[in-house]
Parts: sequence; structure tokens; C-alpha cells
Amino acid sequence: MNTPEKFVYVFGSSRTEGAAAMKNLLGGKGANLAEMCRLGITVPSGFTISTEACTAFTEQGREAVFELIQGEVLAGVKFLEAEMGKTFGDASDPLLLSVRSGARASMPGMMDTILNLGLNDEAVLGLARKTNNARFAWDSYRRFVQMYGDVVMGLKPVSKEDHDPFEVIIDMVKAQKGVKQDTDLDADDLKELVQRFKSLIRARIGRDFPTDPWEQLWGAVWAVFESWNNERACVYRELNDIPASWGTAVNVQVMVFGNLGDNSATGVAFSRDAGTGEDLFNGEFLVNAQGEDVVAGIRTPQQVSLVGSRRWAELALVSEEERRLRYPSLQELMPDIYQQLLHAETTLENHFRDMQDIEFTIQQGKLWMLQTR
Repeated sequence: MNTPEKFVYVFGSSRTEGAAAMKNLLGGKGANLAEMCRLGITVPSGFTISTEACTAFTEQGREAVFELIQGEVLAGVKFLEAEMGKTFGDASDPLLLSVRSGARASMPGMMDTILNLGLNDEAVLGLARKTNNARFAWDSYRRFVQMYGDVVMGLKPVSKEDHDPFEVIIDMVKAQKGVKQDTDLDADDLKELVQRFKSLIRARIGRDFPTDPWEQLWGAVWAVFESWNNERACVYRELNDIPASWGTAVNVQVMVFGNLGDNSATGVAFSRDAGTGEDLFNGEFLVNAQGEDVVAGIRTPQQVSLVGSRRWAELALVSEEERRLRYPSLQELMPDIYQQLLHAETTLENHFRDMQDIEFTIQQGKLWMLQTR
């Protein structure tokens, strides 16, 4: 009797099915997330849809793959619901997800990350009530509409010369309000951004932003698979002798939030100096931020380590007093979290026997590891 083919592999505190050795099947990101769980490192629970599902998508199309993986994806979401004690699609206490692509080889042109999936006009109110933080809820919602509109619905700039239509709207609202930073916008401003973003989507592509969380999730999964065969990805594969048959995996994870206030943050770090190989833990982070904020240039990131912070200040001609007041390191700002992060990166570098590039989020004083490579 043949065992049915398996396409979805869960990882979390109660059960982990993948491992680092399964990189070809789970992609680099999915395999390493599973390995971190096995090492006892705190990772948001999730599941990985395998590269074989992507290959089937390319060969057989969307409908055939939906039939192949639907049951396993439903079971994967049930696993996340059990891990978190929440229900996907429950507007009163929404279970929100992130969706990321992850091939076995890192490639440009692959789908960007989608955060806060599962929000709609009802769920955002539930999130605001549950967290008692309306600004956070509307900030999360506007980010989701912006990311999904860009990545899944195709409202991204065609070339580097084109302006991002969502960023144009954000700049207009900031100018009207007379503020410079996104963080200066209040809940009402962010609510207005959501409405303007949805109007933009309707005007540009002739259909409304999807409100059903399941429709949002499947749309994101198909967008990952389609990104494997976009023009940029195909050209890169051809130049680097990467077979089209490899495919990409899809990683679906429970959201953790770095934008829940001043005891939350998001960042990237390296277990040693990437330029010199010096054994110096270093990286950048932003308080009260999410996702791509650290690399987007919206605010000046702060340094993870005190040594790194002082080196940055010297190069940036910032005095020690100003550095300490305006740009303190994570080591100074959240010393306990810094020690946990240091322990995690040491564990990972010793385990993989190589320098590690990690992504992390701090949600209300708790450290979560999002990636290592």
C-alpha cells in the first residue's frame, strides 16, 4: 500500500516534522525554522508547504494543486489554532499569519513577505479591543493591505524609476499632517491610509481587496508559487544553473509583533562581522517596528551590541552622549533580551558550524527568532 504523498510539514512547541537536512524539500528557510524548534529556540509556530507542491503547481496548475494540498493546509492551520488557542477567521480575537517564500537557494525576484494576514474591517476592531491599542491594530492593517496589494495583487512599481503608489499616499498623508515619520501618524491617520489603499486597489485593478481570511491565505500561497516562474527569477536561474524543477516552499507562521510599543522591536543580526570574520556579534534593530522597517531606511536603525553602537557613532560623527540618548544599543536598552539573543546566536553558530544571519522580533519583552541562514 502506497503512503499518500505529504506536502505540509508543521513546526512548533508541541511538534516539529521538519529538520535542517530536509532543505531540498522545505527550502532553506523552512528547514532552518524546523531545526531551530528542535534546538529549543523560541520560534513562532508554523507550517511549510513543500517545494514539491510548487513543482506540481508549475506542471499541473492551481486547481490540481488545490485538490492535492487543501486538506493538509487546513490541518496545518488547525495545528496553529491549537498552538495559539485562537481561531483563524475569528474577528473578535484574530489569529494572524505571515507568509514567506523559501527556496533551497536564495534568489532575487522571489515573493516578498506578507505580514498580518487575516485582518479585515471587523478583525482590526477585534485586534484593537484585544490589545487595547487602536494605533497598533490600524498600523498592522495598513501594512497588510500595502504588502498584499503590492505582492499578491500586483500594485508594485514596474521599474526603479516608478514611485510605489502606496508610499506616495503615505507621503501625502504625512505632509497633510505635518509630520516626518510614519510613527507620528495616529490611529485615525492609519485608518485613512487603509481606506485610501483600498480605493487605489479598486481603481487600479477593478476589484476589491479580499476580506475573507481564507481567500487571503490561498492568494498568498499561489503568489509564492507564481513568483518562482516570474521573469526575474527565471533569468537568475538560467544565469546560475538552478533547475526550474527545484521549486520554492511556502512558509506560513503565526504573527509576532515588533510594533506593539516601546517594549517591542524587530531586527537583523550576524553572529560575527560579515566583512572581516571577527567574532563580534552585531546587527541592527528598531523599537516599535515591523518587518522590513529595519532595511527600508524609514528611520535610523540602532545597533544590537554596545561595541557595534559605539563604532557606528564614531563613523556617523555622533557624540557618545547623543548616541546613548537617541540611539542606545539593544544591549543597553533591553539587556536581558540581548543576552537571550546572544545565547541563541552562539547556539546556532556552534550547531551549523558557520556564521549565522538571523532575523528576530521582540514582542512586549519576549524574544522570537524568525530566521537563520
